[in-house]
Amino acid sequence: MLIGLLSGLAVVCFRISIETTRIWLLGSGLAPASWERTLFVPLVAGIVVALLVMWAFPDVRGSGVNQTKAAVYIYDGYVPFRTVIGKFITCALSIGCGFSLGPEDPSLQMGAGIASVMGRRLRLSQEKTRLLAPVGAAAGLAAAFNAPIAGVMFVFEEVIGTWSAGGLGGLILAAASSVTILRLFLGSQPIFRVPPYRGFSAPELIGYAVLGVFGGFASLVFLKFLAYVRPKLRKLPRWTFYVQPAIAGLLIGAIGLAYPQVMGAGYVYIDQGLHGQFTWQTLGILSGLKILATGMAFVSGTPGGMFAPAMFIGATLGGAVGGAEHIVFPHLHGSVSAFALVGIGTLFAGFLRTPITSVFMVLETSGNYSIIIPVMISNTIAYLISRRYQKVPLFDLLSRQEGVDLPSLEEQREQPVLRVEHAMNPPAFPVVRSESLVGEAIAMATSANAHVLLVRFPSGRWMAVERSQLDRYGEADGRGRKLSDVLTADWLPTVHPDQPLDAAIGFVQGRAVVPVVSRVDPGKLEGVLTLDDVLETYKEASNDSRGSSHSVP
Repeated sequence: MLIGLLSGLAVVCFRISIETTRIWLLGSGLAPASWERTLFVPLVAGIVVALLVMWAFPDVRGSGVNQTKAAVYIYDGYVPFRTVIGKFITCALSIGCGFSLGPEDPSLQMGAGIASVMGRRLRLSQEKTRLLAPVGAAAGLAAAFNAPIAGVMFVFEEVIGTWSAGGLGGLILAAASSVTILRLFLGSQPIFRVPPYRGFSAPELIGYAVLGVFGGFASLVFLKFLAYVRPKLRKLPRWTFYVQPAIAGLLIGAIGLAYPQVMGAGYVYIDQGLHGQFTWQTLGILSGLKILATGMAFVSGTPGGMFAPAMFIGATLGGAVGGAEHIVFPHLHGSVSAFALVGIGTLFAGFLRTPITSVFMVLETSGNYSIIIPVMISNTIAYLISRRYQKVPLFDLLSRQEGVDLPSLEEQREQPVLRVEHAMNPPAFPVVRSESLVGEAIAMATSANAHVLLVRFPSGRWMAVERSQLDRYGEADGRGRKLSDVLTADWLPTVHPDQPLDAAIGFVQGRAVVPVVSRVDPGKLEGVLTLDDVLETYKEASNDSRGSSHSVP
């Protein structure tokens, strides 16, 4: 909760700084006050930001998501407070001066940095400090979105990748407290106002599916632009890093002369798009220009986030599709605002590749559960198209361009789970009941040329007995005794076919065999598991994985 408190205060100051910078340098109106400011303020801001990044804050490049993941997986949760200060200053300047970037990703990194500092000040263990960074990230993102569920879901979906009761509790407390602080200072209104949603008819779902197709291919254009241009600019001589942000700022200002809506985060214009204040043709132009302006800003190395531009592109693209649908199919009653709202989630799912977060974000923003079906249809289509034609997700792509191999949580989610049933085999030795006589067990072992037998007890428990033990028990007149009378309790652990294979490793170590039994009837043997079976299964899975990865272009 303390992390959430401090992160919420930081985000409040960050948003005020962005707005104050915009008013001072571009004017208090929706559009810049003059063409000179539109053209030259981003140019000068680019020069200043480049000098700050190159001389004072070299770790603030990028959006902040990959840097937070690197802190979690590589640096034991360590985020220098210098980075928090640098991110605050450079992003407030760049976004406030019109660069087409957003404050959400930087807020995530600043929250992680605040949590990291707290862990170090309190002298927490390395393990606990590592766990604090995602907590701060959730707090910062939730405050930036004014949406606690979406903030928590994104951190789980993109930063952590695993669920645990303790981790979920920490993230929820931090996100809830940060959003509470934000609303205390800036009000409880959402980032943009959402008009009432009146539901949908079955034929309109086709229109939302079409939006998913457009959103998927728009996401691909955006991703391919970053994948192609960014590495080429990073290979240029170092002196060009001083001028790349300035050139990007000049080009964005040139676009802003005709379409000032593409400058900055664009929340006001998302709000206008949701209320039908643009023609569908204008919305289509704005979505294309926003992709271009954001791509230029980001590849130039200017610090800033991708969330707000993705929302802008999604809203304008959705509004354009909805407006065009009204012309082609005037009998349908779906509103342009509904398409714009669904489009926000669609771009999130296709571009950022966070399908679960995208659904919850739209639900939190709209406050209307009835929109979930159009959102799920459109988001799923966009996500599948993006996955089909762009194998590497955005944040994995950016980290690999920087030479850092962070774990791909999407790839981990797609990997098949190895289970006990994949490694178990039929028993290669006799299975006898505990009521059987020692002599009968010896005969069965001799007939099967087996060194081990499995003994099943009426209670459903199992025991393994070696042939040498049977021979000792059978000396003199012991052959006529029951196995249950001579065996000492040394019960074998049992596993079930559906259990993850890694959970069974601890059971098979040091044992000749482990029974795989039915969940309904513990006395029913489904198969047996050995350490060699487990290792061989993992070896085959690893070979298959390497083979499939080599075939991916």
